[in-house]
Amino acid sequence: MPLPSHLLPALVLLLARSPGWAWVPSHCRSPGQAACNFVCDCRDCSDEAQCGYRGASPALGTPFACDFEQDSCGWRDISTSGYSWLRDRAGAALEGPGPHSDHTLGTDLGWYMAVGTHRGKEASTAALRSPTLREAAPSCKLRLWYHAASGDVAELRLEVTHGSETLILWQSTGPWDPGWQELAVTTGRIRGDFRVTFSATRNATHRGAVALDDLAFWDCGLPTPQASCPLGHHHCQNKVCVEPQQLCDGEDNCGDLSDEDPLTCGRHTATDFETGLGPWNRSEGWSRNHSAGGPERPSWPRRDHSRNSAQGSFLVSVAEPGTPAILSSPEFQASGASNCSLIFYHYLHGSEAGCLQLFLQTLGSSAPQAPVLLRRRRGELGTAWVRDRVDIQSAHPFQILLAGQTGPGGVVGLDDLILSDHCRPVPEVSTLQPLPPGPWAPVPQPLPPSSRLQDSCKQGHFACGDLCVPPEQLCDFEEQCAGGEDEQACGTTDFESLEAGGWEDASVGRLQWRRLSAQESQGSSAAAAGHFLSLQRAWGQLSTEARVLTPLLGPSGPSCELHLAYYLQSQPRGFLALVVVDNGSRELAWQALSSSAGGWKVDKVLLGARRRPFQLEFVGLVDLDGPDQQGAGVDNVTLRDCSPTVTTKRDREVSCNFERDTCSWYPGHLSDTHWRWVESRGPDHDHTTGQGHFVLLDPTDPLAWGHSAHLLSRPQVPAAPTECLSFWYYLHGPQIGTLRLAMRREGEETHLWSRSGTQGNRWHEAWATLSHQPGSRAQYQLLFEGLRDGYHGTMALDDVAVRPGPCWAPHHCSFEDSDCGFSSGGRGLWRRQANASGHTAWGPPTDHTTETAQGHYMVVDTSPDALPRGQTASLTSKEYRPPAQPACLTFWYHGSLHNPGTLRVHLEKGRKHQVLSLSAHGGLAWRLGSVDVQAEQAWRVVFEAVAAGVAHSYVALDDLLLQDGPCPRPGSCDFESGLCGWSHLAWPSLGGYSWDWGGGATPSRYPQPPVDHTLGTKAGHFAFFETGVLGPGGRAAWLRSEPLPATPASCLRFWYHMGFPEHFYKGELRVLLRSTQGQLAVWGTGGHRRHQWLEAQVEVASTKEFQVVFEATLGGQPALGPIALDDVEYLAGQRCQQPAPSPGDTAAPVSVPTAVGSALLLLMLLVLLGLGGRRWLQKRGSCPFQSNTEATAPGFDNILFNADGVTLPASVTSDP
Repeated sequence: MPLPSHLLPALVLLLARSPGWAWVPSHCRSPGQAACNFVCDCRDCSDEAQCGYRGASPALGTPFACDFEQDSCGWRDISTSGYSWLRDRAGAALEGPGPHSDHTLGTDLGWYMAVGTHRGKEASTAALRSPTLREAAPSCKLRLWYHAASGDVAELRLEVTHGSETLILWQSTGPWDPGWQELAVTTGRIRGDFRVTFSATRNATHRGAVALDDLAFWDCGLPTPQASCPLGHHHCQNKVCVEPQQLCDGEDNCGDLSDEDPLTCGRHTATDFETGLGPWNRSEGWSRNHSAGGPERPSWPRRDHSRNSAQGSFLVSVAEPGTPAILSSPEFQASGASNCSLIFYHYLHGSEAGCLQLFLQTLGSSAPQAPVLLRRRRGELGTAWVRDRVDIQSAHPFQILLAGQTGPGGVVGLDDLILSDHCRPVPEVSTLQPLPPGPWAPVPQPLPPSSRLQDSCKQGHFACGDLCVPPEQLCDFEEQCAGGEDEQACGTTDFESLEAGGWEDASVGRLQWRRLSAQESQGSSAAAAGHFLSLQRAWGQLSTEARVLTPLLGPSGPSCELHLAYYLQSQPRGFLALVVVDNGSRELAWQALSSSAGGWKVDKVLLGARRRPFQLEFVGLVDLDGPDQQGAGVDNVTLRDCSPTVTTKRDREVSCNFERDTCSWYPGHLSDTHWRWVESRGPDHDHTTGQGHFVLLDPTDPLAWGHSAHLLSRPQVPAAPTECLSFWYYLHGPQIGTLRLAMRREGEETHLWSRSGTQGNRWHEAWATLSHQPGSRAQYQLLFEGLRDGYHGTMALDDVAVRPGPCWAPHHCSFEDSDCGFSSGGRGLWRRQANASGHTAWGPPTDHTTETAQGHYMVVDTSPDALPRGQTASLTSKEYRPPAQPACLTFWYHGSLHNPGTLRVHLEKGRKHQVLSLSAHGGLAWRLGSVDVQAEQAWRVVFEAVAAGVAHSYVALDDLLLQDGPCPRPGSCDFESGLCGWSHLAWPSLGGYSWDWGGGATPSRYPQPPVDHTLGTKAGHFAFFETGVLGPGGRAAWLRSEPLPATPASCLRFWYHMGFPEHFYKGELRVLLRSTQGQLAVWGTGGHRRHQWLEAQVEVASTKEFQVVFEATLGGQPALGPIALDDVEYLAGQRCQQPAPSPGDTAAPVSVPTAVGSALLLLMLLVLLGLGGRRWLQKRGSCPFQSNTEATAPGFDNILFNADGVTLPASVTSDP
C-alpha cells in the first residue's frame, strides 16, 4: 500500500546516514555542554529532555521532534499582549477558523500549539520561542507544519537568534492554502547557543487564528568524538571524524573549525566576497550584495553562506531575464595529472526558470573554442545555499565561467568559491579571449524548449515555425506545433537524447540523478541498453535523497498514466518514489521499497485528471557504499492518454461494479483525501460478491487532512431525456460525514442526493433521476463527493448502474437536495424551502434532518389568504416499487403554533384511500407519523393539508423513510430494520459523535456484541456506540426518541450490553428525560460489565411533552468498548412491574463461609482504600476530581439514580 504523501519526508530522512546522531554510551558530559545539542549523550537521552525531545536515543537519521501530544516540549509563549500561544486541541474548540484536527494524529483529539482568535484595535504579535539550543551542524534543517487561514493573519515569521543577531529564516504574508502546510528551512552552522522563534502578527481586521504542529530538527547534531576513524577520513582536533570531501569546503564540519585550518587549507584560494571579487575580477551582470537592507523580495537570500549572517556578502545576478550574468575566473595553467577543483555555493530560489551554468573555456589553441558545459542547475532549490564541486582536467590553459540567468521573480546567487591548490594561475597575464555571443546555450546539453527563443516571440514563449506558443500551453498534452515540438520535453523520454525529456535534477545532497549510459554503469543497471536516469554521487551537503522533476505540466485528463521501467537494488534500506508536486503540496503516487533482487521491472501509475500546473518528481535514496553494487535507475518514461480530450471505450462506462477497474470513474485531486479502488479485506467488503472490489474513502488510511474527496465520471452524452442512476453506498462510523451526488452540466452543478451521518454497518441502495432537455446532446458529468465532518468512519460505493427512464420514488427523502419527485398539482401550494431563505414566513425554524435553519423541508401555507378554510393542498409522491413484504412508511411533520388544520395521508394503488388523519397541533417539535404499507403493485403516497382557516398557519413535512417490517409503537424499537423513530443526529456541543446500528453477522472495525437480544443470533441487529472515540473533544453521544406525550407514569424497558476490558476502563449509559422544563437523569449504570445482555426498566413521568434520551458517555480512561441497546419498549400509561425471576435469572447459591469471607475481604479493602485516600487528600490539600452537574431549567431536580427494576443474571449477581 502506498505511503501517504506526508510520510514521504520521514521516509526520505529516516534512511539518512549522519554521524551527528551517534551517542557516547560510556558517559554523559556535564549538563552545560551536553544539554540541547541534538545529540543523546546519555543512554536515556535525558540531556535533551528539557529542549523538546522525549524519546530514547534515536536511530541514525531520525529527527529530534515534538508533536505536542504530551506537553509543549519547552517551547513557551513570550507574547506581550492577550494575543498569545497556548497548547490546544481541536476538540476543545469545535467552532471557529482554527484547525479541526491536529497534524500528528489527524483527529480532533490531537494536540498542537495555537494562537486563539483575538479581536483588538491594535496590531499584535504572538511569539512562540524554543528552549535554548546549542551547536547546529551545517546540514541542520527545521521542518514544521502550520495552519493559517488566508485573510485571518497578517504575517507569519520564523527567526533564529544567536549571539546579538536575529536572522529571519522565513517570512510570509500569505495567501495560505487551507489545511496544514509544511515548512522546511535550513539554519546553517550556528556556533554556541541559539533560539528559534515562530511569530504570528494580526491587525485590527484579522482574528489571527494560527496553529503549529510537528516541529522537527533534522541532521542538526555535530559528530561525536571517536577513538579512530574509517580509512580515508580526517581525524579532527576534537577527535571527530569527517569525510575527505568535507575538508577545506568552507563549512565547519568538525565543530571546532579544524577541518578548515589554515595549515590544511592554506594553499586553497577562497573567495567569500566580503571585501571584493578576489581573483574573479571579471564580472558582467553580477552584483555584490548582502541581506541586510536588501530588496524586499520573498526570494531574496536572508543570509550569506560564509558567515551565516544578514551582514555577510554574496553575489547575485542583476542581468535582465533572458540575459546571463557572467563571472570569469583567472586563466589557469593546464591541470596536468592533478585535477583543478572548484567548490562553490549557489542559491536558486523564486523561479522555475532560474539557471546557473558552469562552463570550461579552453585557451591557447589556434581556433577559438566554444565553452563546454560542465554543470547546470536549473529550477527551484529552496532558500538554502547548496554546495557543489567540479573537478577539471584540461590539457590546455583554461578559464572557469559561471553564468547565471534569472527567471521572473527569482534570484540566482553565488558565495564561497574555493579553488584547490592544483588550480595554478597563468604566470603572465595574457589577452583574454572575448566571450561567445549570447544567449548562452550549453554545447553538449541544450536548454529546454522554453529557453530556445526567437526574436519574433515574447520572453517565455516558444517558437515553432510561424507560431509563438505561450508558456501556459507548453506541456499541456495538446500539440500546438505541427511537429509536436512544444510537447517533446514534457516527461516522456527514453533518455537517449541529451534533452532527457525535460527532467531536471533538483538534488541538494550527496545523491543526484544523472543521465548515464549502460557502458558507464555497473551491476543491475548494465542490463539496460542505451541511456537511462541513474542515482549517482553528488557534492551537496543538505538532504540525502535525490530529486529530479519535469517542467510544469497540465492540465491532464482522467485517463492519464505514467509507464516506466526501473530498477532498485538497496539493502537493507532504500526506496524509489514518484511524487506529484501541485501548488507546493506533495502527493506520493507510487513507490518501490528496498530490494535485493535488482533487475529491471516495469510498472504504471494512474495520475488522473489534474489542474495546471503540476510537476512529476522521482525521489530516490540508496546506500552507494553498501554491499552488492547498490543503485537505482529509471528508463522509458511514457505519459499516456494525458490529454483532457482523449476518450476511450472505458470512458463511456458509467455502469460499473468495479471488479475489473473503475470504468469511467476517477478520483479528483483537489485535496489529499482520495477515493481508492480497493479489494475486500476484513471489515471492508464489497457489495457485489462480498469478496470483490469497490471504491473506498477512508481519511485515516492513508492519513489525510483534506475536507472533501471527489469521485467523478467522464463527461457523458444523455442516452434518453430521463435516466435513472442507481448505486449502493456504505456510510458507517461514529463521526462520519456526508456523501453527496451531484450532476455538472454547462458550468452548473445540481445536487441530486445526499446522506449524512452513519447509516449502519451495511450496504444501502439509493437512486436518483437524471433529467435532460429533450434532444439535447449537452454533456454532463456525475460527481460523488465525500465531505468529512469528523475522523472516525468510512464511506464506500459499489455497483453503480444507469438505465433509461425515471427512477422509483426513493426509500428515504430528506428534501436536502431536491423534492424527491413530489408534485403539488397545478396550484403549487407545497414548496421546498429552508427557514434561512424560505418564502413562507411562518415555516418551522429548523428542519428535522439537520436541525438547523439551513436544512430543507416541504411546507404549505394554510393561512386563509393562501388556502381557504376546508380546502386541501395535495403533495403526491412518485411511484414506489411494490414492496416484497409488509413495510412501514414514516415521516416527520410540523404544525404552526396556532391551529394549522389537519394532515391526511392517502395510499394510492389504482385508487386513493385514506390511511391516516392527524390533527397537526402546533408546537416547537417535529412529530413522527407512520403508516403500514402492503401493496402488490406500484403505489404512491399523497399528503393532504386541510386548512382550518387560521391566519399565519402552516404544515410541514420532512424525512420520509420506507423500511421493511410493521411500524413499531411510539418510543419502541427492536432495531431489526433500523433505528425506527430514534434519532442519532450528532450534536456538535457533545463532540459530534453518533450512535450506530449493526449486527454480529457483518464484520465491523468497531467492537460490538456478537449477537443481538431479539433473535439471540448473529443475524439480529441492535443500536450501539463505541466509547473508545470519546475524550476531551467529545463527551457523549445521544440516541433520542420521538416526542412523547406527557404522562403521569409510563414504563420504559430495554436491554443493554456493555463490554469493557477492565474495571479502570468504563463507559456509562444513562437515561435522560428532555422537555421544555429542562433535563432529568432518571437512570444510569457504568463500570465493568461482562459481555451479556442485561434488562432494565425505568418508570418515567412528565407533565410536559418529552423525549427519552439514551446517553453513552465515558466514566474512566478511553478504551475500546461498546455500549449497545436492543428491544426498547415504551409502555405508555403503564407502571413498571418487577419481573418474576426466571430460571435463568435465579441467583446461584453461595456457601455461607464463602459469603462471609468475601464480605470481610471486601471490608478490609474498603478500609485500606479509605485510609489511603484520606492521607492522599490531606497531602494534596484539595480534591482531585470535581463532580460534573448538568445545567437544568427551573422545575427539574437533577437526580441520578439506579432504578430498582434492574434484573441481573446469576453470573453477574454472584460476581464479587
